[in-house]
Amino acid sequence: MTACIVGWAHSQFGKLADETVESLIVKVTNDALDHAGIGPDDVDEIVLGHFNAGFSPQDFTASLVLQADDRFRFKPATRVENACATGSAAVRQGIRALEAKAARVVLVVGVEQMTTTPGPQVQQNLIRASYMKEEADIPAGFAGQFGKIAAAYFQRHGDQSDALAYIAAKNHRNGVDNPYAHMRKDFGYEFCRTESEKNPFVAGPLKRTDCSLVSDGAAAIVLTDATTALSMRRAVAFRANEHVQDFLPMSKRDILLFEGCEEAWARALKKAGVTLDDLSFVETHDCFTIAELIEYEAMGLAKRGEGGKVALEGQTQKDGRLPVNPSGGLKAKGHPIGATGVSMHVLTAMQLTGEAGGIQIPNAKLGGIFNMGGAAVANYVSILDRIR
Repeated sequence: MTACIVGWAHSQFGKLADETVESLIVKVTNDALDHAGIGPDDVDEIVLGHFNAGFSPQDFTASLVLQADDRFRFKPATRVENACATGSAAVRQGIRALEAKAARVVLVVGVEQMTTTPGPQVQQNLIRASYMKEEADIPAGFAGQFGKIAAAYFQRHGDQSDALAYIAAKNHRNGVDNPYAHMRKDFGYEFCRTESEKNPFVAGPLKRTDCSLVSDGAAAIVLTDATTALSMRRAVAFRANEHVQDFLPMSKRDILLFEGCEEAWARALKKAGVTLDDLSFVETHDCFTIAELIEYEAMGLAKRGEGGKVALEGQTQKDGRLPVNPSGGLKAKGHPIGATGVSMHVLTAMQLTGEAGGIQIPNAKLGGIFNMGGAAVANYVSILDRIR
């Protein structure tokens, strides 16, 4: 246990027309420092997670964090990217700086502005996180990629449309109580299950309600070593933080197994010395409902081919065996790519300190996080535990 979260900040997620990448970074940076009770002079290193890939004309964004306060000048600042796991990649980079004793306090920020980009260009930007040599021409971009995954899963294990609708409805219902969520509306199972003018098929068996939202937003956390953390206002420790990278081409793996996800969870649980049943809740990467379903199997909550059964039995509801995505997940909260992984850590820390408001899981003790980039290519699992 070498790293702890001692402060955080989270912007509203959604279509934020009056914001820019810079303004979002500045706001969450200042708010996170205030929440931790420290100033810019106390920060030893800065890590920014920002995917970009054409969403913002401003690249080379690490130094935008310095716009928050002139006292950040000359602090080391680095931008990292690992597709949709960019935020968790930034978190891990910060942890590694602490483990190397190269820093005592690290500021981690995640940001993305996506909604100013026209729809077709959004698809072109996102598909760059696939293996372009083989997958660039998949219709409907990244949604098309997961549509193919869903169709293949249906062929192997049977039609899972009921389960996918149940997952979508669960996450939308959870998102109603999340003040940061992009979409705070309970659509209900029937709407999510039924094709309609407002819920058309997007790719393969996936409907609009099966797809996460294109969003703007930012989040930030302050990391310190455990000794420093015990003198702070609050401290949420990393019992584990694991990163597993898999092959980029889907053709080189059985894409229905999410083996990188499985390996990351196995390593994290072993490192933390716990089992899945010890966790109070999980925030998982539901970029598409089929992803959440397969992740149930990869984390060990369900046997292979039975992720849908777990969903339909209500095991992942807020009052179920293992609540999954009490925040509403990417489905309702939104998915500003560089911010997503940092957001998951913020919301998990809020749960463990009893500060999660309407999305609070009662008596939450241990929280699990899974954030992935691409189709289970970049896989990050954290297990968090409050120590102060």
